[in-house]
Amino acid sequence: MQRWRVLPDEIEEHRDVRWRRSEAARVETVEQAERFIEQVGFAACLTDSRHPGPSLYLAVCGRRDAVKPRNVQTDPETSRTWTLKDEIMRRGRVYYAKLARGKSMFLARRMIPHFRALRGMPRRREAERLSPTARAVLAVLRREWEMGTAELRSASGVTDRKTFNEALDALQGAMLVVPSDVVYRPKFSYLWELATERFPEELAMKTTPETAVRELARCFLDGAGLTVPGELARVAGLTRPEAGIGNRLLVKDGHAVAVARGTYRLARL
Repeated sequence: MQRWRVLPDEIEEHRDVRWRRSEAARVETVEQAERFIEQVGFAACLTDSRHPGPSLYLAVCGRRDAVKPRNVQTDPETSRTWTLKDEIMRRGRVYYAKLARGKSMFLARRMIPHFRALRGMPRRREAERLSPTARAVLAVLRREWEMGTAELRSASGVTDRKTFNEALDALQGAMLVVPSDVVYRPKFSYLWELATERFPEELAMKTTPETAVRELARCFLDGAGLTVPGELARVAGLTRPEAGIGNRLLVKDGHAVAVARGTYRLARL
């Protein structure tokens, strides 16, 4: 059993309430999904109970022990989560992209500046930190408003599918590009656009890395109630030192209590 799953009953119950892991609070509509993301601050899309942190899939299932079946194509809860993801992405009211270690995540608008402070990429750093392929894809999107996957690949001159997908992942991770829509006919394809076109105000806001790690830690602890070593880092895509700084700042603010090495409890619990 993973260490972060050995939790007191009252903490699991706190997470059930905050992360919608109960039948009474489960997510059924896109409006409920957006409110859930706004409440938790950031959440994974399709992770199940084998992974820590809030998840849209668990909120759709409405239970803490939900595990995705092997054949997800015929699973109604996986299908509903996927459909909600498409609707959320299309509406553009919350941020959606591959962020934490290449995993798909939702961000409430208030959390966008904090993630950008830690993972965003200034334009002056693109030449040294992005691959030539990623820069080619980015250059096309800066000339165009929105493009489908196949058209973007052709316009950027990237012939290898794997290399192209890696470039898109890197651009999403740097908070430069987001998927804005998806079509299924005549064939499946995402539509892509610049993140600054969809979330201009949030991505223009300035904050310090110290403030960012504190707010990510605060956001997670409010929902988790208790965080154990490695949990915040894994869920938010932080390094262990970054997560430690964030949690210690919460202790300094009186928002958290350190109960053991690397373990922090929400002070008001």
